[in-house]
Amino acid sequence: MTPATIIARKRDSHELTESQIADFINGYVDGSVSEGQMAAMAMAIFLNGMTAEETATLTRVMLETGVVLSWSDQSPVVDKHSTGGIGDKVSLVLAPLLACCDLRVPMISGRGLGPTGGTLDKLESIAGFRCDLSIDEIRTQTDSVGCVITGATNELVPADRKLYALRDVTATVPSLPLITASIMSKKLAEGLDALVLDVKYGSGAGMKSLDDARKLAQSMVDVGKLMGLNTSAFLTNMHEPLGRMVGNTVEVNECVATLQGQGPADLRELTLGLASDLLLSIGKESDENAAREGLARLLDSGKAYETFAEMVQAQGGDIDATRPLAPQTEIVAEESGYVEFIDGEKLGVAVIELGGGRKFPNDRLDHSTGVETLVNNAEKVTRGQPLFRVFAEPEQVDAIRPLLSAAVGIRDECPTERSLIAERLG
Repeated sequence: MTPATIIARKRDSHELTESQIADFINGYVDGSVSEGQMAAMAMAIFLNGMTAEETATLTRVMLETGVVLSWSDQSPVVDKHSTGGIGDKVSLVLAPLLACCDLRVPMISGRGLGPTGGTLDKLESIAGFRCDLSIDEIRTQTDSVGCVITGATNELVPADRKLYALRDVTATVPSLPLITASIMSKKLAEGLDALVLDVKYGSGAGMKSLDDARKLAQSMVDVGKLMGLNTSAFLTNMHEPLGRMVGNTVEVNECVATLQGQGPADLRELTLGLASDLLLSIGKESDENAAREGLARLLDSGKAYETFAEMVQAQGGDIDATRPLAPQTEIVAEESGYVEFIDGEKLGVAVIELGGGRKFPNDRLDHSTGVETLVNNAEKVTRGQPLFRVFAEPEQVDAIRPLLSAAVGIRDECPTERSLIAERLG
């Protein structure tokens, strides 16, 4: 069947067979299917969707265009994927914490583009830290240290790398099947025994509504099940930033504090929730409370921090080197009342304006800039009370003052507090 015929079938809402999907994706990778034909197929999928079985087949075919990591039987291999949000720094705490539990975590992460920051960008605020490990280096470090956080290599899911660039210019990025196949193919390439998904919703996330987040989470859990991967998903609130820090160096510092038994309560709560879910999924623990208590001890004792420091050293970084921060300026409340909202997306945009995020893919980052949130949703504040602490030069702070003023809403009545974890699926 020709590419044009396959496109027509999907355009007319017919379900595609395994061989049709395989022929199309493999043809796109080897060049026998053109960019224009792939763009037409992406648009047909965007408009007509895919069944769970079609999406699983698309995921598997994309996965098989590259290398799948293989492991010895020494201990379970697990990971977490987050759909991204403002101040989302869980990976830096979760990976070494799980490694302390005799699990292996080969975490393949990405960079930020747009309001949400990238895990690799944050880690590169640590002097010397490498995010370009080879397949062999990933395997060796995961086996020796227990965890690695690095970027994708050219050998892992080449179909996704090529297709994602096309989706970006054809306005098909929001397609649920294409999002699912992109995320799950990359995670399946890690050779996992279990995966937990952190699907975020709210002003600081890609999915603005809980319903949209639930649809994406269910799609990924369904594909995980069909692919034989133990998969669960948490739907988590990203109306406000996670933790207090938004930026690069400031978020690394907040993670270090959390790994040493301190840090913000919400970051700790979500990390413990995701980690305990994985321990239960693979049978390491049978009781959630016992799992959380054991994980909390690893944070409070500093054991998880020791593993983080070992990971940093293995990847060429110096955790003890000074991480410069820009000068600090406080932004104060212009009225008294209760905090109704903190708009995470606006804080992410503010960090971009300070140079801590990218407007274009090749932008060079200023890791020293950032924003600290000094109040919480539903908290009572008085006029003149500090709301934000900005790490930037004074003229930069002046430029983003209107944006930060619009990022917080204050009203007379106390609003209802939102739960951090809304639901769990899988």
